[in-house]
Amino acid sequence: MINRHEIIRIIWDGESKVPAISLLSLLLRILSIPYRFAVGVRNFLYDQGTLRSKKLPCPVISIGNLTVGGTGKTPLAILLAGMLKENGFRPAVLSRGYGRRGGQSSGVVSDGCRILMDHRQAGDEPFLMSLLLPQAPVIVGACRFLTGKKAIEELGADILILDDGFQHRGLYRDIDIVLLESSRPLGNGRLLPGGSLREPPRGLRRADIIVMTGSGNPAGSSSPDCWQRFMKGLAPCFQSCHRARAIIDANRDARPLAFLQGKRIYAFSGIGNPLSFRRTIEDLGANLSGFEAFPDHHYYSASETAGITAHAQLLQADIILTTEKDGVRLLDFPDFLAKIFLLRIEMAFIPDGCVFFKRILDDLKTVNTV
Repeated sequence: MINRHEIIRIIWDGESKVPAISLLSLLLRILSIPYRFAVGVRNFLYDQGTLRSKKLPCPVISIGNLTVGGTGKTPLAILLAGMLKENGFRPAVLSRGYGRRGGQSSGVVSDGCRILMDHRQAGDEPFLMSLLLPQAPVIVGACRFLTGKKAIEELGADILILDDGFQHRGLYRDIDIVLLESSRPLGNGRLLPGGSLREPPRGLRRADIIVMTGSGNPAGSSSPDCWQRFMKGLAPCFQSCHRARAIIDANRDARPLAFLQGKRIYAFSGIGNPLSFRRTIEDLGANLSGFEAFPDHHYYSASETAGITAHAQLLQADIILTTEKDGVRLLDFPDFLAKIFLLRIEMAFIPDGCVFFKRILDDLKTVNTV
C-alpha cells in the first residue's frame, strides 16, 4: 500500500496519471498560491529592511537549499567544519534539530569534547555530526541567534555554520551556500505543497556560492541551454558528488567498500533522497536484491525492523545495509543494529575542493564582524 509520503513524491515527480492522484496534485498546486504569497511578502520585507537580520560578532556561513529533501547539507557542513578546523578556526554547527524529541527549546548536543544529548533529544543529523565532528560543538534550537550566542560566549566558537539555514533570514550570514541537486535543481518548478520548492528560484540571487550535488545533468526538467541562461548573473557554481567512503558495523568500525563485493544486499533508508542512496549502492557494483524507502527523519518501530529482517531473509540477502543517518534512528534497537551495516557517504568536489575552500577563505578575509 502506498503511504502519503510516496504519494507526495509521485506528485512532485509527475509520475502518475491516476485520476485521484491527479486531482490531489491540482489541489496541492492551488494551495501553493497562498504559500507563494506568504514567502514573497516575507522575503520582500527582509529585502527592503522592514524585517532585519540580527548580526553576531563572528562570521556566519549558511548551508541551505531551495528544495525540500536531501541535497547533502549535512555532509557539506561536516566537510566545511573540518576544513575550518584545519585552518585554525574554532567552528560550531548550529542546527534546528528537525524531528528531535527532547522537549527543550535549545541545547548543546556536543561541546566539542563530549556528546551531551542522546539521539532523540538531538535529532538524527545533529547527533551524527557530533559523532563525526568530535572537536566541534553542535547546538540545536529554532532561534539560531540565541544558539549562536551560546556557541560564542560559552563554547569559544569564532565561526558559525548554519545547517539548513538559507530560509532562516532572522540571523545575518556572511556567506550563503546553496546546494542544488544536479538532476533536478528546481524540482518540478512548483512551490510547496504542489512541488518541492521552498521559495521561488529568484531566491538564488541571495546566494554567494552555489554547489551542484550528485552526478546528473544540471538541467532538471529544462533544457541545458535554459538552465545555463538561468544561471547567468548568479553566484559562482561548484560541482560535487556524494561518494561512498566505508562500511560501518555495529561497533562503528570501518570496513573497505570491497566488503560488499559478491554479496546480496537488501537496503533501506529514510532520508530526503532515498533514490540517491540506491544509486550510490548500485554504482559500487553491488548486487542489490531489494530496497525499501521510508520518509525522511523516520523513527523506526519494532515491527518495521522485524519486517526489514523478514524481507531480507525472503530475498536471501547476505547483508542489510542503510545510511549512517538511519543508523542514528536505530539506536533504540541494538539487536537489530548489530545485524546490519551502515554506508558512510561523504561529499567530494569535482575535480577537488581546493578552489571551493579557497573561495571560502578569501570571502572570510573580507568579513566585517563589528
